[in-house]
Amino acid sequence: MPRDRRPLTPEIPPDAVRPPRSLHAARLDAGGSRRTLAAQVRQTIGGRILVAGLLLKLLVLIGTLGLGGGGLLNLLDTTGSVAIAVGGAYFLWMGVVAARRRLLWRVRRKLIISYIFIGAIPALLIVTFFLLGGYMLFSNVSSYLVQNRLREMSERALAMADATALEARLAEGRDVSEILARRQATLARDTPGASVVVIPMSAACGDVAARRGGGRTGRPLPALSAGPWAHLDPPRDVPEWVPCEGFAGVIPYRVGGAGGARDIRLVVRAVALPQGVPSGYAAVVDVPIDEVVQARLREDTSVDLTDVQLVSGEAGTLEGRAVADGPAADQAAPAVPQTTVSFFSHRDWTTGATGTLQVSMQLNIGRLYTRLVDAQGSVSGISLGRAYLIGLLVVGLLFLFIQAVAIFMGMTLARSITGSVHELFAGTIRVQQGDFAHRIAVTARDQLGALAESFNSMTGSIEKLLLEANEKKRMEEELRIAHEIQMSLLPQAPASIPGLSITALCVPAREVGGDYYDFLPLDEHRLGFLIADVAGKGTSAALYMAELKGLMLSLSQTYGSPRELLIMANRLIAAHLDARSFITMTYAVIDLQRRTLTFARAGHTPLLYLPGGEPAGDRSVQLLAPDGLVLGLKIDDGTLFERLLQEQTIRLRSGDVYLLYTDGMSEAMNPQDDCFGEQRLGRIIEEHAHLPCGELRERMLREIEAFVGGAPQHDDMTMILLKVDALPVLTDDPACDAEAAFAGAEPA
Repeated sequence: MPRDRRPLTPEIPPDAVRPPRSLHAARLDAGGSRRTLAAQVRQTIGGRILVAGLLLKLLVLIGTLGLGGGGLLNLLDTTGSVAIAVGGAYFLWMGVVAARRRLLWRVRRKLIISYIFIGAIPALLIVTFFLLGGYMLFSNVSSYLVQNRLREMSERALAMADATALEARLAEGRDVSEILARRQATLARDTPGASVVVIPMSAACGDVAARRGGGRTGRPLPALSAGPWAHLDPPRDVPEWVPCEGFAGVIPYRVGGAGGARDIRLVVRAVALPQGVPSGYAAVVDVPIDEVVQARLREDTSVDLTDVQLVSGEAGTLEGRAVADGPAADQAAPAVPQTTVSFFSHRDWTTGATGTLQVSMQLNIGRLYTRLVDAQGSVSGISLGRAYLIGLLVVGLLFLFIQAVAIFMGMTLARSITGSVHELFAGTIRVQQGDFAHRIAVTARDQLGALAESFNSMTGSIEKLLLEANEKKRMEEELRIAHEIQMSLLPQAPASIPGLSITALCVPAREVGGDYYDFLPLDEHRLGFLIADVAGKGTSAALYMAELKGLMLSLSQTYGSPRELLIMANRLIAAHLDARSFITMTYAVIDLQRRTLTFARAGHTPLLYLPGGEPAGDRSVQLLAPDGLVLGLKIDDGTLFERLLQEQTIRLRSGDVYLLYTDGMSEAMNPQDDCFGEQRLGRIIEEHAHLPCGELRERMLREIEAFVGGAPQHDDMTMILLKVDALPVLTDDPACDAEAAFAGAEPA
């Protein structure tokens, strides 16, 4: 039988340790928020006064309608008003007291909120800080990539303009248009919208006055252009602010849509002037930031330009071509997602004034990080950047886990702080021990103070403690009677069989227990005996034990085989036994005619068997433990129990000793929690098998008592000891043999 896992402290009803409420708490309960409003009005003095005042007011109203007023009605009206005021003041006071009491009982919530501000909010701020820092980092990186890309485009356009201007000056009779077309085709491979124009100049680069006057002498030469020029008209001259070394940068211009709306667009423009010669060509290369360029920029940098706004400077001096599908003038432009912004410098083409542009960009952080990681390279196929990211994620998850654990521990600590009522519990224990003079000092008018007042009120109630003591005494008396009744269910004396010595013993750990043994005469030559152990101790186990006795008395008269009897017993017990309980049992049948002992074991302790007929020094105890499950398990319809249960038969010989026992004997523990064990039981049988049955039983009990020492008995101890002294000589008449064998055997 498994060991009972009940607590070592005695079970005490909750009402026995709960302190009685103080007078203050009682008044709160009498008129506080725990009752309904109707109950407060009916059962409190203030409520009754309020109701009386309302009734007086109602009578005055009825009297005024019927009598028209008078001195008595005025007096009643004044009395009713005073009663209503008193009742209202009473309920107002009780409301204030209840609210104050509720606020005082919210210490745990205050501590939890404090832990949230101490632990959770700083962690949230740290996470927000790193998220904003990462966002700023990626925003700056994206701005740098875009500006660097535009700078590369400007440098390339300037190089192309220089080459075009030089080749046009050295054309020596070749068609300049062919040169422009070839240069523009080179640019168009990457940027289809790129356009080129050459402007003939008849003045040297440094002759500003000539450039201001038109830059030409004699008949003007026309400008030649190549490319789509879909964004702007080709320039016809070069502004005087352009230096001799040329210019490359971003130029804004306005674009008018079909409805009259005007947006700002960007173009990368490079200008190259003839160097050190009196005449030549100025080359202008335009690369508009159109859809193709933006797609290439998105692919290279994972950044998409979404909107351009003018912060300072002028952008109205260049008018681009109208956009056919632009928004109407009376409609708002569609919202464009703006993830981050960057500020670029620009030049006005006409005046050369510098300004600032606000460029809105939508960046893909994942693709941008992947691009940066790929740029770092890898070691043995493992990307360093990805390894850093995984490490960062691991650290972040660890941080969140630690933070969650810290919050949980903080809340647990908040609960433990309010658990300081342990002092009250300790004081209650002292009162139960008889120290009625113990008092707790009331140091605060809060939750703990109210509990302390309740405790002090409880310690003054000696009469209640005496009543509890009387109740306990009554329960002990009832348990004593239950113990006597249970002991009366056991055999009052062992069966008396010639040639066999049988003794039995049952020592409950409490007043009542769950161990059971019995002797069952079956017929003229057979005797059945059993030992059983019901799971648990106390009243419930004793009731199951009583039911088991009646069941075994009935089944033993029907089933002669121990195996068949246990199979049927399991079916009946499993149908009625509580699912949390079970029963272990060993049932044996002695057949004197066949001189055999047949037994089956349903999960019970092994049968200790000392064979007879051998020299004393050569005999050793055997542990017989055939397979078998405990009774009462609701596993199936009993098939598993029937399949596992085994029956074993032993030939009786003179000198045989058999011991059936419950685990209360083998598992008796000393103060060091060491079990007595089957080996010690077997050793006692081997050493003292020559003693009579009763003396051998007492020897076992003394050995167990000496081993246990002062440790309390934790389980019931029951045993049946059978010793074969000398089997009777059988005759040819079985009836005569049975009568001689069972002389004196009485039913249990």
